[in-house]
Amino acid sequence: MPTTTHTIRYSTPRKGHANAHQLLAKFEDLYGFMVEGNVDDVNVLNDVRERMREQGRVWWALEASKGANWYLQPRISSNGGSEGVISVTSLKLSVLTNTITLRRLIRKGVPPVLRPKVWLSVSGAAKKRSTVPETYYDELIRATEGKTTPATLQINHDLPRTFPCHSWLNSEEGQASLRRVLVGYSFRDSEVGYCQTEEDAFWMLAVLLENVLVNDCYTDNLSGCHVEQRVFKDLLAKKCPRIAAHLEAMGFDVSLVATEWFLCLFSKTLPSETTLRVWDVLFNEGAKVLFHVALAIFKMREDDLLRIQHIGDVIDILQTTAHHLYDPDELLTFAFDKIGSMTTNTITKERKKQETVVMAELDQRIRRLSSLKMDG
Repeated sequence: MPTTTHTIRYSTPRKGHANAHQLLAKFEDLYGFMVEGNVDDVNVLNDVRERMREQGRVWWALEASKGANWYLQPRISSNGGSEGVISVTSLKLSVLTNTITLRRLIRKGVPPVLRPKVWLSVSGAAKKRSTVPETYYDELIRATEGKTTPATLQINHDLPRTFPCHSWLNSEEGQASLRRVLVGYSFRDSEVGYCQTEEDAFWMLAVLLENVLVNDCYTDNLSGCHVEQRVFKDLLAKKCPRIAAHLEAMGFDVSLVATEWFLCLFSKTLPSETTLRVWDVLFNEGAKVLFHVALAIFKMREDDLLRIQHIGDVIDILQTTAHHLYDPDELLTFAFDKIGSMTTNTITKERKKQETVVMAELDQRIRRLSSLKMDG
């Protein structure tokens, strides 16, 4: 995807808003997405871009001292994959050091130019691709050409609505490339079917759905998504008990906002650079990161949330906060330093506890629908 130059245009101030900090700015960000924010938001983005350049220099310095692509070497997995069962005592100290260094580096951000290689490596996508012939993707695409399934019909329906303001994704080339990735994966895993360089994107999608995220998040009944929402509600009660109690007293269901966060991995909620910084950590440390970030958004506005009494105000505060989180370091510092530790094992245990309840509820719903059809 081409990198574009930032162009900033200030809109006419709204009546009664003479303060320059309240002027709106529209511009194209580093990834080609249109952004609208006030002058303070623009200043934050300029600071973020400068920090990205500084972080890039840290990565280049490590390449100079450790060798090119040092981060692609064997390491202890952070996301609960099969590599994580290797005993630390059996690893060379250099591998352990690289693992710790890489984790710290990734939490501070992966330079955009390195993201393709780093994501493929730390997520396990490169390893997954290595288990099939090199021609696998090309053959899969050829095999799916001209075939129509419910998934391909849904993909064709959704493509024009996928980031329509993005020049490349809205182009004929961009939509054709995205369609091949989505259709190809819908044939690789017919249970998932479809939910909202090209071959690399395919393998990132594969490892995301098959290894990083919980199972069945995107199947027809969304059972995995229901499980995640129940786990999140329990974690909110443990990590932010005052917020959880207040929202429960109001009758507010956190899934009203959190469902989209988890299903879209914050891509429809956070600014693009902040989203990608969350994904940097997600691919390295696993789905627990989604819980850290979601809890952080609530925690950041704890005082405001405790004051309000209307459900609509809760949604407005959380959405407005998320849309203006242009500083990824602020969010990620809160997510890991203020929320505290949450291991993958802890979340796995929570999921198992909730899976039984969710499946029972879904079964009951199916029985109820069947009964209504028979009565009708």
